This record gives sequence, C-alpha cells and structure tokens, in this order.
Amino acid sequence: MPEAPKKDEHAKPAILTHEQVSSGGVVFRHGVSGIEVALISVGKPERWQLPKGIVDPGETPEITAVREVQEETGVTGRLLEKMDTIEYWYAGNKAGQRVRFHKFVHFFLLAFESGDIGQHDREVNEARWVDLQAAKALLSFKSERQALEKAEHLLNTLKK
Repeated sequence: MPEAPKKDEHAKPAILTHEQVSSGGVVFRHGVSGIEVALISVGKPERWQLPKGIVDPGETPEITAVREVQEETGVTGRLLEKMDTIEYWYAGNKAGQRVRFHKFVHFFLLAFESGDIGQHDREVNEARWVDLQAAKALLSFKSERQALEKAEHLLNTLKK
C-alpha cells in the first residue's frame, strides 16, 4: 500500500484569487500649448494616474469609463474608442481576508465636452489638465504611460 503524502507543517495556506475589472480613460482637450489630458492624484504618498474605477454590476466598461472620468476629474467626455486593456496582479484584503487580485483595466479615449476639473470627487487629492508630453513623465505607472502613448497615436491618426 502506498504511503500517504506527508503534510508540510510549514506550508502557507493557498491564497484566494479574485478577478477585478475596472474601466477608465484618457480625456483630452485642445489647450493653448496643444493637447492636454486630465490626470488625477490619489493616495499618500501621492501618485498620478489616469481616472478609472470598478465596473459596477449591470454596467459596461464603456459606461464605467465615462462615469469614472466624470466622478474623478469633474469633466464629461464623449467616448471615441477603446484604446487598450491592461492586466496586472496585486495583493489586498477582501472581507477581512488576504486576497490576490487579478486586475483588468479597460482604457478608452474620450473627448472633453464640459465640466470643471475642480469638481472632482473626495477620493481624489487633485485633478488637473496636463500637457500630453508632461503627462507621460508625471504618470506613476508604466502601463498607464503606455496607454497614454496609444492615445497620442490615436489622436495623431484622427487628425489625418
């Protein structure tokens, strides 16, 4: 009779994995110096990023992108097209339990229509219009800089 495998007393318990889907966008306008995009500052220490948030039940990623841009920046944007989906992993807590999140973020290109960047929601430290080239340097995450580069490419294509 084969021997039962021994339990490793020091083995860590398996960590629960949870999929999370967010959506957001690059909202742009034509400013004095050229194309400007709306960025948000969140957290402490402060980090600059594109506006985005969780896709609520019953929402499409497109609806979420427009809603989150409006909530986090105070401006309304007209959805032009999908740019990219980025994916990453991070650890966090859910219902008091340590969880590993597999996150997908859909990014869309939006054209500024109206609103005041000063009217962002409370979860945002600051929202501001930033020149497209300066925004690339200001963003905290490489994947969001790459999304911004895709937006720039799309905008150049749309001009032609």
